[in-house]
Amino acid sequence: MSQPQDEQQPHRSDQRLPREDQPRRIGDQRPPREDRRRPLLRTMLGEVLRRTRLDQGRTLADVARAARVSMPYLSEVERGRKEASSEVLAAICDALQIDITDLLAATGRDLITQDRRRPSIIRLDDIRSARVPNRPHRSGDAICQLAA
Repeated sequence: MSQPQDEQQPHRSDQRLPREDQPRRIGDQRPPREDRRRPLLRTMLGEVLRRTRLDQGRTLADVARAARVSMPYLSEVERGRKEASSEVLAAICDALQIDITDLLAATGRDLITQDRRRPSIIRLDDIRSARVPNRPHRSGDAICQLAA
């Protein structure tokens, strides 16, 4: 016996959530919205590898040949498009004659430096609630006023 039209179960397609409300799945391409500002490790590693190669005055083809990886693949790694395995990273480091710990340390330094350059956000409500003493201004002091 079939149910009346009003009481029928909704179709599966009607139960879909809008794309932004669906839970994230492992392997999704885009990071969650709040993480988009954070640099990816593969991007930072690639930047250090490219900088090291260029500092040595070496070509992409030369390093790729020495590391026994294809030139397009090495280019993708340097641009942060490919996630290199630890074995591939070790081969590239050997080709560049650097230790993998130096690569990781340089990447860590770059991440710290980049984090310091990220402007911090100051909310107007926080400023209004703070009791800042009125100090006399000296020459060279900068004053920043916010309007609401």
